Amino acid sequence: MKTKAVHYSEISESRVEMEDAKDVFIRWLVSKEDDAPNFYMRLFTIKPGGHTPHHSHNYEHEVFVLEGEGIVRIDGSEYVLRKGFTVTVPPDLMHQFRNSSDSDFSFLCIIPKV
Repeated sequence: MKTKAVHYSEISESRVEMEDAKDVFIRWLVSKEDDAPNFYMRLFTIKPGGHTPHHSHNYEHEVFVLEGEGIVRIDGSEYVLRKGFTVTVPPDLMHQFRNSSDSDFSFLCIIPKV
């Protein structure tokens, strides 16, 4: 694993191109390029009115909200998220993050190495 100490703004941001994603952007803060042996860390920004796809996969998420307000739908239940909130998304459950505010909804998302 390489040591990495950079400001997040130095890491390129790209649009999430998954089907049914709307106005979602990602920065891979820690990823395979860093030779991270166990976890990856991502910064998501969802613009007002935007959302991730409603999807599932075989790994968990640990999420910490940095700014804005949104809703996460997990396996049919909805939870309101605001700055300072945390949420875990278990593996194999359908989930979706939506921005429910007039400003950016940003959160850190940590996943196991995939």
